[in-house]
Amino acid sequence: MRNTGYRPNRASALITFITITTVAALSFSFSATAADDPSIKGDLRSNITASMNQFIENQTIDNAMFVYDAVEGKMHKLKLDKLHDGIVEKNGFYVSCADFKDQNGRKFDIDFLVRPSGSKLITTQALVHSVEGKKRKYHLESM
Repeated sequence: MRNTGYRPNRASALITFITITTVAALSFSFSATAADDPSIKGDLRSNITASMNQFIENQTIDNAMFVYDAVEGKMHKLKLDKLHDGIVEKNGFYVSCADFKDQNGRKFDIDFLVRPSGSKLITTQALVHSVEGKKRKYHLESM
């Protein structure tokens, strides 16, 4: 038997490995962080984050923030886990999110809407963006 040097199994395995590794790396990097607009920087970014932190602090009662969930039709008592770094602008609002957990350990991704008012930035509300990784749709494209 003559060896031609062609090894389809090895080449196929290498291509499959590279494809799976690339897809997994991209999936992890996109799901682990929120969207981010790099043009939002400096004092603007700091002030947006400060507004969201102030909103969360003002809405926190006995170590929990209460957020109404229109899909489930009930109020959730949530504890802050982590505020995300990413910020985007949508139809006059700056949007960023934070991870929360309820008393049963369910994970909530809450989006905060921040809007300029004169020289101030005011966080107007919190919206349930996802529960246990299942995203909810809402649209800020038009008012």
